Amino acid sequence: MKWVHVRDNWPAFFEAIVEKWPAADESDLEEIDGDQRAFITYIAEVTGQEIDETKDEIREWLAGEIPSDIVMDPIHDNHSINLSAKYVGEGEDEYDDDARFGDDDEVPDDGD
Repeated sequence: MKWVHVRDNWPAFFEAIVEKWPAADESDLEEIDGDQRAFITYIAEVTGQEIDETKDEIREWLAGEIPSDIVMDPIHDNHSINLSAKYVGEGEDEYDDDARFGDDDEVPDDGD
């Protein structure tokens, strides 16, 4: 993901930021308001790291996928669906709607 995704959806990233850096506080994050330099400085302060080390850590964090609950658009959603294909069993279609969330070949247990 790119910083623009984080900046444009700043409050939606609070949970992911606190998960990555547990010392971060949501009220402090609100004040940062998506400012990348302020965020780097803040994370360096709360973790006790050097700025360069913090920049590297944030760069690694940004290299990950955008959480699906943050950005919802057809291009991103289809990309996420394609990535999830590795978890779909052989012969199943990752685009199928499996409302039952189970194996289509299973026979329901009648409780006998």
